[in-house]
Amino acid sequence: MRINRRLFGLGLMSLGLAACSGSVMGSRSISNPGGLPADLRPVPNSDYDAWVASFRGRATSQGISQSTLASAFQGTGYLPGVVTRDRNQTEFSRTLEDYLSIAASEERVQKGRAAFARHRNTLNAIEDRYGVEAEIVTAIWGVESSYGERRGDVPVISATSTLAFDGRRGRFFEQQLIAALRILQNGDIPASRMTGSWAGAMGHTQFIPTSYLQFAVDFTGDGRRDIWSDDPSDALASAAAYLQRNGWTRGLRWGGEVGTGGPSGTVIQPQPGGPRFNTTSNFRVIKRYNNSDAYAIAVGHLADRIGGAGPLQGSFPPDVHGLTKADRVTLQQRLTARGFDTQGADGVIGPNTEAAIRAYQASQNLPVTGTPSQALLQSLR
Repeated sequence: MRINRRLFGLGLMSLGLAACSGSVMGSRSISNPGGLPADLRPVPNSDYDAWVASFRGRATSQGISQSTLASAFQGTGYLPGVVTRDRNQTEFSRTLEDYLSIAASEERVQKGRAAFARHRNTLNAIEDRYGVEAEIVTAIWGVESSYGERRGDVPVISATSTLAFDGRRGRFFEQQLIAALRILQNGDIPASRMTGSWAGAMGHTQFIPTSYLQFAVDFTGDGRRDIWSDDPSDALASAAAYLQRNGWTRGLRWGGEVGTGGPSGTVIQPQPGGPRFNTTSNFRVIKRYNNSDAYAIAVGHLADRIGGAGPLQGSFPPDVHGLTKADRVTLQQRLTARGFDTQGADGVIGPNTEAAIRAYQASQNLPVTGTPSQALLQSLR
């Protein structure tokens, strides 16, 4: 996959969705800055300290001042949880049906319509300037950070320096670290407020530092490109600017479900047996934001729903366990009713649901597998 605006080009297929049932984003809420788990807090690591000492020279040679380095690294350190998450990020994969069940859920649609209404004037002004439909910008905001509810509260300098030191993708993350330092040096944000996901994606629309430097804009005109602020204006405009500069065509739809009208284009079927979609060049521009068919469909479909369209008309086939989405929702509801809380009933079988299944199986003296099945569903009737 292409490394572009975001770190991996993987969307949420293996990052946030790994935590389901639950939220799409893997980071914790920005409203809880003191609530980081223990493994995302700095721990002593002499090898990391030595790496930082050597890095300072490389940063200085690239124009980073000593004062910027001093303020940026104050209170930072090695974050073991960042390395763990980086190495385990591809553990989970999801079908398009699962992806859409979360990224374009009814709750996300309703929140999106409310967010669109609250920021209608700003979104319309952004559309006028950059030519990207307000609903598309709102949908990116919704998929990336649940409309700003989950911007991430991991210090970016600690996260990117930890991953640069770890070395698995050291060159890439050192580039992100240098870019983050340039952002600080430019005065767009103080180090204490530069927070993001465990992998350094920042703000309402989850820009990595290099993409921030290239695409972020000061839409409010206050002299700073502040994608972290509670006011999402700069972040939303930056997302629109990103799409515009990557070839967005004003007035062209992203595509749509085959058989429901709309534009003709390249037909894709990401999930065998599931709905097919017509896709246009703007669909491919959305993939420049995150190189995943599922991501681009989620953004396009969520944008349509925010604009008043209904759910997909096509259906998805049963999963590998022979369960439809309705079956999986029923399974989660019945487990929770029995006292084995799945943390939601969205039809997505993730770690919380698997844990609930294991607990139920143990209580019934059944083989403890954590695997859903028709037999398990029947036993819960």
